[in-house]
Amino acid sequence: MTTGASTDHAMPTPQRIGVPREIFPGEKRVATVPDVVTKLVKLGFQVVVEQGAGDLADVSDDAYREAGASIAGSAAELWNGADIVFKVRPPTTEEVALMRAGQTLIGFVWPAQNPDLMQQLAAKKVTVLAIDCLPRTLSRAQKMDALTSMAGVSGYRAVVEAANAFGRFFNGQITAAGKVPPAKVFIAGAGVAGLAAIGAAASLGAIVRANDTRAEVADQVVSLGGEFVKVDYEEEGSGGGGYAKVMSEGFQAAQREMYAQQAREVDIIITTALIPGKPAPKLITAEMVKSMKPGSVIVDMAAEQGGNCELTEPGKAVVKHGVTIVGYTDLASRMARQSSTLYGTNLFRLTEELCKTKDGVINVNMGDDAIRGLTVIKDGEITWPAPPLAPAAPKPAAKPAAAAAEKKGGHGHGSSGPLPAKTLAIVFGLGALAFWAIGAYAPAAFLGHFTVFVLACFIGYMVVWNVTPALHTPLMSVTNAISSIIVIGALVQILPPEAGTNGRPDALIQWLAFAGIVLTAVNMFGGFAVTRRMLDMFRK
Repeated sequence: MTTGASTDHAMPTPQRIGVPREIFPGEKRVATVPDVVTKLVKLGFQVVVEQGAGDLADVSDDAYREAGASIAGSAAELWNGADIVFKVRPPTTEEVALMRAGQTLIGFVWPAQNPDLMQQLAAKKVTVLAIDCLPRTLSRAQKMDALTSMAGVSGYRAVVEAANAFGRFFNGQITAAGKVPPAKVFIAGAGVAGLAAIGAAASLGAIVRANDTRAEVADQVVSLGGEFVKVDYEEEGSGGGGYAKVMSEGFQAAQREMYAQQAREVDIIITTALIPGKPAPKLITAEMVKSMKPGSVIVDMAAEQGGNCELTEPGKAVVKHGVTIVGYTDLASRMARQSSTLYGTNLFRLTEELCKTKDGVINVNMGDDAIRGLTVIKDGEITWPAPPLAPAAPKPAAKPAAAAAEKKGGHGHGSSGPLPAKTLAIVFGLGALAFWAIGAYAPAAFLGHFTVFVLACFIGYMVVWNVTPALHTPLMSVTNAISSIIVIGALVQILPPEAGTNGRPDALIQWLAFAGIVLTAVNMFGGFAVTRRMLDMFRK
């Protein structure tokens, strides 16, 4: 990797990020957009974009110039002058030939499917960061997850393509000409793409059903307005990295039976099932297609990996047995501007991780678990699959005294140890003396109210103090509101009492009652407001 530093004491020379025009047939996306270019420049980088790179995504060269990028007249000029290259599709053999030692390539590479490309890149002594190899299970890696971004766009576009090929409304309507039933949509696979399709289809008014081998996604399907269709076979289907795993033959037989039933009932099927490094599983057979109603639609989002439908023709929309089967492999590219914006943002977030010093120079830190996972070639050495991190040094054992100090009892507060006997005796003695003084000199009418007050304090203390602190926010928001019954007493006291009764200072009582009303009003409305916000967190 190019460091960009001329000497140890000189400021590092900012690296240049190159964005070539994608030459893969039918690819309309571009690896960055003007809004992202502005952010890259603020990180200290120079950005150069090949002439016409954004034309198919409706981004002009002038827009890139206004954002701070320069325009290269040819691909050779761009590749020769760039230290870092942002791409969407894996580089072709011709593009690899334009690369030079020390460059860094960032984009989709698919190392498992492209072993020859990996060897060609390694021979060029370059560093390659495959955005498709990002460890998706890391929470902090989500902002860099281009696979999720593209899958979301593809899922939405799949519904658009289905609506275009379908001959009726998605939503049900009652018109003067008659009643139109809503379309029934079945979505096979409830990953990112599937969930995006569920949301889009439900928002158009269709009746949406979905299935996935991972039972834990059922709640997500329902929350988006769909119905989860369960296979009548118990088996865990979660695989690594958020993907599904290959299921047993018994499960697959039960799944095919369920798919056959759905094919007879629904109008549209959208399939999204993919397993990394393997051909797409065949979920929809030719017999199922024949059983579908004329005019039905199948959108096969797995067409690029062979398709989930036996009759899918990758890259084409065909009609078989009266059913339109859409096998487009460029769904994300069909929304090029949106896809490019999301993809460019993902690469910018990755660049932030690579350039934490904001000096325009990246550092491929193999000690970072996210960077380590997506670095498939480092300075010409193939590092895929990712090498494991060195185990962390064991933490020193805690000292017994510290451990004892930190130990907590069953209550939610403070230490669980008893008070020293001397302190306890003093506290009880002072309390007894105070109660004796009140009993000896206070009016008889006051003693009844005081007794209720003391008991209320004691019970309230015991109730609240024995509740775990994690529940204090919802608990206190309700009890504060309920305790505002005090306002009733304040309202009674603020009424003009009989002058001089029991020697009470009437003006003082009225002002105290007024203050009590103000404070309890805040307590009352605030308590219910907090409670409502707490409840809203659990609503769909």
